[in-house]
Amino acid sequence: MSKYEKFSREDLIALAEKQDSELASKKYGLVWDSEREPEQVVFDCEHNLPILKRINKKEIKTDKNEDNILIEGDNYHALTVLNYTHQEKIDVIYIDPPYNTGNKSWKYNNNYVEPEDGYYHSKWLNMMEKRLNIAKKLLKEDGVLICAIDENEFANLYLLLSKVFPNYKLDQVVIVHNPRGVQSKNFSYNHEYALFVYPNDGKEYIGNIERNVHLTEELRDHGGESLRTDAKNCFYPIITDGKEIIEIGDVPIVNFHPKSKNTKLKNGLIAIWPIDITGIERKWVFARDTVSEILGNLKITRRSDGLLDVLRTKTEQKPRTVWVDQKYDASTYGSKVVRQITNMDFPYPKSLLTVQDCLSVVAKKKKSAVVLDFFAGSGTTGHAVLELNKQDVGNRKFILCTNNENNICEQVTYPRLQKVIKGYKKNGDGEKIEGLGGNLQYFRTALIKDTKNKDQMRVDLTEKCTEMLCVKENIFNLEKETDDYKIFSSNKCNKFLCVYYNFYDDSFHGFLKEIKKLNGEKKIYMFSMDGKVRKSLFVGVRDFEIEEIPQKIIDVYKQLVKMNISVKADVIFLEFDKANKKVFTDKDKDKDGGAQSLRIVLEKTIQKIAQKNGVSIFKENSKEERISVLNDMLKSIKVFTHVQWEENKTYLVIGNHASHGDYSEYDLRQVEQFYRHIQELLNVFNI
Repeated sequence: MSKYEKFSREDLIALAEKQDSELASKKYGLVWDSEREPEQVVFDCEHNLPILKRINKKEIKTDKNEDNILIEGDNYHALTVLNYTHQEKIDVIYIDPPYNTGNKSWKYNNNYVEPEDGYYHSKWLNMMEKRLNIAKKLLKEDGVLICAIDENEFANLYLLLSKVFPNYKLDQVVIVHNPRGVQSKNFSYNHEYALFVYPNDGKEYIGNIERNVHLTEELRDHGGESLRTDAKNCFYPIITDGKEIIEIGDVPIVNFHPKSKNTKLKNGLIAIWPIDITGIERKWVFARDTVSEILGNLKITRRSDGLLDVLRTKTEQKPRTVWVDQKYDASTYGSKVVRQITNMDFPYPKSLLTVQDCLSVVAKKKKSAVVLDFFAGSGTTGHAVLELNKQDVGNRKFILCTNNENNICEQVTYPRLQKVIKGYKKNGDGEKIEGLGGNLQYFRTALIKDTKNKDQMRVDLTEKCTEMLCVKENIFNLEKETDDYKIFSSNKCNKFLCVYYNFYDDSFHGFLKEIKKLNGEKKIYMFSMDGKVRKSLFVGVRDFEIEEIPQKIIDVYKQLVKMNISVKADVIFLEFDKANKKVFTDKDKDKDGGAQSLRIVLEKTIQKIAQKNGVSIFKENSKEERISVLNDMLKSIKVFTHVQWEENKTYLVIGNHASHGDYSEYDLRQVEQFYRHIQELLNVFNI
């Protein structure tokens, strides 16, 4: 018996209309049931404000550089906090999310997700999309995201990343991480993927890697387009004494032609030109203004015919898209490394060298890069950052976020980082490993209840946001503390964080007196109920910036709630019911109040339809997109018909008239039609 036989005529019509709507809006991309079972940690942020609590006893200090950060807690809450502290400040995000293999590898709403769950792909996509949405806001304009994945969710992840990062380039690298392979009934999988996501603006984002075997060849160009006339700036002399390069000569005038490949100068030096053995004028591979960048890789050689030539040694190359090397073995350089350091077994850690190479190709030249991993697991990313710093004396910093399920953070992540920083003896053979150095601050996430008393909520958040401000400024050393203010210094004592928690009070004069003693940059945070602070209060203070708290924190959190929590249908129907009473039920018809309510309903309905069809209701600057623009976008992708689009425009105008008090611009009959139009939209789009 078909399940549809039990449906009423009205139910079948509603189902058919829903399917028509979905088919009309289908486009290339990823569609899944994103609202069937919303994620609780996301809803936590609707009525609670995430904060950080510093665990002072876990602080690690070995030098005067800035501190690395480890955050224990749900990564959604941690990312929410970081959207205040590090928005557009992250150079590289590297993540190794759960692969959704179906072997109880991760939980959704505190329950393991298994293949028997018909929505286990949807739940994984829900979890990933929410985090990628807010992580994207942390990346700098030239920031890069790297995401590890295997065959279970590769296809879905690729489409999801294309959706979240529409103007970015996606490249996938195949990495052989298990040479032995995973046995199965069909193929034996021995590889996984690293997806590199970076701006598609034509600039270079993927750097060079060291060649296994250095390649030496002539600096002179060969083959097609290698003539002097193909690139005039690539024809110039390289001056030598016969052994070393003395200088790079200038590009000659067009009608100057050297008599031979080697010409002797008046000072006894020799000019080498890019002329081939037949006497044809060619060109060097590098132009005159860029050849100095590879000068260290050039050398003079004497050919068999006695002429001097210039050779170039290639030590680097662009990374290939298939990585095969013993160093990527996750067992040898992942599981074994974790066990040697922590004496703990950890499931499926990445090879340290895999992560190191992934980071190196995008951050090798960024020696002060900030690297974020919000699926930190055993802490491999932090370890890799410290190893990179050791190689090139860099000052990169990491921010790691992980939960503490099965005591992962306390028993694996933190001990590993602590030992790698300070040094340790390997479990097993007792080999002593020197510490890589660095500093670490440890935090746990917590929530503040968002009460109906907004003033009290502001006071509560101000009292508990200090650790967030410390993370934002990377300043942690407490110098002065009273009931009303705190002052912190950086590790080099050249920057200061000054926080005043109270209303303007007698204690402010003491705060100001302490600030004036400080010699260095000062970042001042002042409590304010109205979101404003007076810079004039700090007359006589030099080298400072001032910012109010906590309104900016609240604003950031509100944006994220709107971004990741769908417009609620009950909000729509609450206003719709109000409009019904005002327009149809009440004895004294209120066309103006009804039109105002219907305007709210229509705007929320269009936003809801946009979200259901993968259209963001936010601009790039995180502000809500105008409803008229959403209406146009939904028509352009054929979600709205031409008639629906036109009627939306008509009734949005009536709603605007009502909200601005232009009541004579419409009548009750038009408001009644306004109501019926929305009713039709709600039915057609199954809201």
